Formats: sequence, C-alpha cells, structure tokens
Amino acid sequence: MVKKNNNKETKKEFRLPADVLRPVNNFLQGELKKLLSKKQQIEKNDPFANPDRINDNAAEDTDAAEQFGHAQSEAIKDHLNLRIIQVRKALARVKIGKYGICENCNEFIDTKRLMTFPETTLCVKCGKKGNK
Repeated sequence: MVKKNNNKETKKEFRLPADVLRPVNNFLQGELKKLLSKKQQIEKNDPFANPDRINDNAAEDTDAAEQFGHAQSEAIKDHLNLRIIQVRKALARVKIGKYGICENCNEFIDTKRLMTFPETTLCVKCGKKGNK
C-alpha cells in the first residue's frame, strides 16, 4: 500500500501478529526438518560418499553407474538447498511479522498462493514480473 505524504510516496508497512503466524512458523519448521533430513539421506546414498570406492577396481559400467548416481544426487541436493534457503527466508519473515506480505510491492500475498507455495515471498503479480 502506498501513502502520499507531502508529494512523497511512502510504503505503509503491514505486520501480522505473532499468534497469527505461529501455525505458519510450526509448519515451516517441520518442512525445514524434512528437507534437511532428505538432504542428509541423499548425501548418505551418494555413490561417491563410499570411501571404499577409491580402492575398488570397478568395471567401466559400474563406474558409469556411480557417476550417474553421483550426478543425480548432486542435482537433488542442489534443489533441496534452494528449498532450504527459501524456507529459512520465509521463517525469517515470520519472525519479523512480514510473512504473507510481498517483499517487492508490500501488498498481501494471496492465501491460495501461500497454501500452494508456503515459502513464497512474492505476490503473483511480482512473481510474474520476475522481481526478486
């Protein structure tokens, strides 16, 4: 929301009360735990994590399977790392009372968008523009 003050535009800041954000905080904390657990499991199952791999004389097809498995693990970890960052950012916005408010235009983010993508920090309009 924009307020005009002596020919200057200022953004009015909204803050949501902590009791309203508590369930959101609990949900996001749970999501963060799940993501960190998944990341740990992926790291554990990465073929390159096996220290005995260096000493074995695997056939070329086994080595290729390990290479593929490692590349797949890295791609999944990269995706999980991005999601972890997004959830942590949303948790920070919960902490300061700004969760559910677009960080670009300062308008409320649609509830349906938050239900679908709880870690979002942009409204649909700003998200479509590519603003970050």
